[in-house]
Amino acid sequence: MPPTGTYRVQVRPDFPLKNTAELADYLADLGVSHLYTAPLLTAAPGSEHGYDVVDHGRVNPAIGGEEGRLQLRKALEAAGLGLVVDIVPNHAGVGVPAANPSWWDVLKNGEASQYAKWYDIDWSRGRVLIPVLADDPDALNELKVEDGELRYFDKRYPIADGTGEGSPREVHDRQHYELVNWTRGDTELNYRRFFAIVDLAGLRVEDPEVFDATHREILRWYDEGAVQGIRVDHPDGVRDPAGYFDRLHAAAPQAWIVVEKILEPGEELPGWPVAGTTGYDAMAEVCGVFVDTTTEAFFDTLDHHLTGTTTSWQDLVHRTKLSAATNLLATELDRMARLVPEIEAAPRALAELAACFPVYRSYLPFGSRYLAKARSEAGRRRPELIPVLDQLTGRLRNPDDELAIRFQQFTGAVMAKGVEDTAFYRWTRFTARNEVGNDPAHFGVSADEFHECSGQRHRSWPESMTGLSTHDTKRSEDVRARLAVLAELPGDWTEVVRRWVRIDPLPDPALAHLVWQAAVGAWPISRDRLHAYALKAAREAAASTTWTKPDESFETALREMVDRIYDDPALHEEVAGFAASITAPGWSNSLGQKLVQLTMPGVPDVYQGTELWDLSLVDPDNRRPVDFALRRELLARLDDGWLPPIDDTGAAKLLVTSRALRLRRQRPELFTGYRPLYAEGRVGEHALAFDRGGAITVATRLPVGLSRRGGWQDTTLTLDGQTWTEVLTGTVHGGSTLTVADLLDRYPVALLVKES
Repeated sequence: MPPTGTYRVQVRPDFPLKNTAELADYLADLGVSHLYTAPLLTAAPGSEHGYDVVDHGRVNPAIGGEEGRLQLRKALEAAGLGLVVDIVPNHAGVGVPAANPSWWDVLKNGEASQYAKWYDIDWSRGRVLIPVLADDPDALNELKVEDGELRYFDKRYPIADGTGEGSPREVHDRQHYELVNWTRGDTELNYRRFFAIVDLAGLRVEDPEVFDATHREILRWYDEGAVQGIRVDHPDGVRDPAGYFDRLHAAAPQAWIVVEKILEPGEELPGWPVAGTTGYDAMAEVCGVFVDTTTEAFFDTLDHHLTGTTTSWQDLVHRTKLSAATNLLATELDRMARLVPEIEAAPRALAELAACFPVYRSYLPFGSRYLAKARSEAGRRRPELIPVLDQLTGRLRNPDDELAIRFQQFTGAVMAKGVEDTAFYRWTRFTARNEVGNDPAHFGVSADEFHECSGQRHRSWPESMTGLSTHDTKRSEDVRARLAVLAELPGDWTEVVRRWVRIDPLPDPALAHLVWQAAVGAWPISRDRLHAYALKAAREAAASTTWTKPDESFETALREMVDRIYDDPALHEEVAGFAASITAPGWSNSLGQKLVQLTMPGVPDVYQGTELWDLSLVDPDNRRPVDFALRRELLARLDDGWLPPIDDTGAAKLLVTSRALRLRRQRPELFTGYRPLYAEGRVGEHALAFDRGGAITVATRLPVGLSRRGGWQDTTLTLDGQTWTEVLTGTVHGGSTLTVADLLDRYPVALLVKES
């Protein structure tokens, strides 16, 4: 059986397996069926996330090792919970070679290593390049030979047998690797990376031996019954995703497998033997349906006024993707170009095709139409390249061509670095929609669009995960819900933000608009948190400063802008006051999107801590410690019959979360269908409702507009004449017509169950 609900916990050194095990009874009381953890295998020393696995054969000692895993298993079984684990097949951590036995052996023995085929290394380019040296022509003079190893400050490297005589420089020159200037990391590497991270080297899991070796421990847990579900990280980097999922499914045929596949709006998931995605597609739909789609022009005008320019999302994305392809990912581009040495313009044409590719990647022959779209758009933008584009696309259509295989791996990285990590920080007209899996040019989602997508998910991927927040989202669900209120108050927002940018200016007006939205969306937010977010956003945008070449004067101006929010009493009061004015309708949106996500088709996931209000921004802000003691206390009060007000405690959200999760776990038969429901009356469009087959969800949309129109008044919802119990309050409703004002008298959401 698939899970009825999961709860994601960021297991890490400061919250190890022992602490996670202690949550089992709370999670069972909350209503989930499965714990869903971050990666558990041994990660690089100091790793706080676990996605840099260095040893696939054992549980990370830093989080409790095998003893901790067994303790967790015992606690979960006692609480009646299952386990979903996160795995990382695409890459391994190589930043600390001594911590990774397989990489250490590759560096020591080169192509003769028994692990050489584990990694996607281009051995034709000679020694493995390791970009760690300072940007100094004399950096190699700092090398030392100690204890049979080559040392560069605190970094350790192996010495091949019989090569240890002579000076450190001479020893280095005999190795199967070459330490080079760190600035060469994006342009000259000869191993595939995860995106542009040199410390994460690509694995060749398409090789059955490599698959077996890197999955043996995870599959042992599955075989012993300790794991029922698997979340697969970044399948787009894998050489042959379809073959990989066939092999994984064959090894774990009863496992619930979900994949971190980010679908662009309208894109379909290939027919892999998996349950579905990790839910970014559902997130875009749920959050979008709580946005007023009629005010887009106001935000276009405001953006133009603030920035002095008019830029289309499509043109911005093209620029940022082209930059990512030719700069950050130049080493991967060069590797592809060497496969077509007869075409001088291949690098430019391949980069252009990648910049015009409309989705993350294709899985040939599935998705070949996206290549055709990219070819058409690239030809429109660069007509002088048309002959070269035609030559290349002839090969790129062939699923067996090495060029096509590597191009498919390349486009996903270009999309991630160009859009998620750059364009999302430059396109700032309305950041509630700047989220992974969403197209920000699509301002919002109509109720009809939402119902169509939900119906399709029910028919095609009913066991796919749904979510509202993850460790990778750009802002938490509650920040997005509050920012959605701005779409109902475009005039108010325009007035205050135009005043604020005059009082507290920044040389980069687009970034300033992003920071102001972050401030009101996450308020009250500490100075240190807003400083950290603003600096990360600025460097990710790479418009005024960057990670590799920080602009000290701009970053000083940015710090001063943030400081003024806290140090100028009048400005501080006005920001706090505006945030307060959108807080209550933001809470309404939060409760609405939470109930919708928990009850819509799919398997709902709750990211750690988000059962209460969570006003987090991008990582590492969204990985801060969670106060589980408070959540236990509030849940116990709810179970004693307390019906909380909608206030700062967030207990109302905990009520919605726990009651919806419990109902899905206890009565899954109520969630086997999907039928849109439509309220009748003058303001009926403010109600979003659907019937899952006995459980009916009702949520308030656009609460500011509803209030302006005088509330629900005569709005009704027609059901089938049975008796219905509202799960959140226990109120019983009878008859075929329910008055929405009565139904939503206490909370802006309702969950109805048909009584037999």
